[in-house]
Amino acid sequence: MTQEENSTRDHYTTLEVAGLLGMAVRSVQLMVDREELEAWKTPGGHRRISRTSVERWIASRKPAGSQSDRLATDPTTGRAAPSPSGSRVLLIEDSTHFQNLVSMLIRQHFPNVDLRVADDGIAGLAIYGQFQPDILIVDILLPGIDGPTLITSLRSHPQFARSQLIVITSLDETQRAPYAFALKGVRVIHKPRLVAELPGLLAQVLPMGVGQAKSIA
Repeated sequence: MTQEENSTRDHYTTLEVAGLLGMAVRSVQLMVDREELEAWKTPGGHRRISRTSVERWIASRKPAGSQSDRLATDPTTGRAAPSPSGSRVLLIEDSTHFQNLVSMLIRQHFPNVDLRVADDGIAGLAIYGQFQPDILIVDILLPGIDGPTLITSLRSHPQFARSQLIVITSLDETQRAPYAFALKGVRVIHKPRLVAELPGLLAQVLPMGVGQAKSIA
């Protein structure tokens, strides 16, 4: 099936919704059982999920009126308009404290970077498609989504190949052991080390010039 054909369909399979939302198939099945998504079964017993209900669920997860929803778009492409610096960072983090901390660090060290913030994984994935960030900073533990599955999908899906991935987490090395399969080869920062490590790591992965961190007076 071509991309154009897929874009005109009015339904998805359970596996397609799981891939779209970065969730396990079982999680999507539970959402259907809770009637969060509209679905029916084919004569052969295969479940089909309404595209409209998926889009409505994604929209309901976005913080109403937040900065994340107010992206400047290019009317010719429908995507985010180019930022003055040419570099974009998307943060997916549910903690207001760490949202503020990361935002402060980026404003202080990289004032020309265009930063967007999402409160959860679903809203973050929706914003990603429009914003097309150069760097994606994501917490491995997010409400309503399987974090390790999300990160594994981000690393393997061609749609996300253009973005550098940084994982931030409150889990120490021992606590992260169950997620080793998802974090192998990924840049990980322990949240207590954000102030010390995030500016330097961003300086390494941001494009030349943009990644030149400002010195602290």
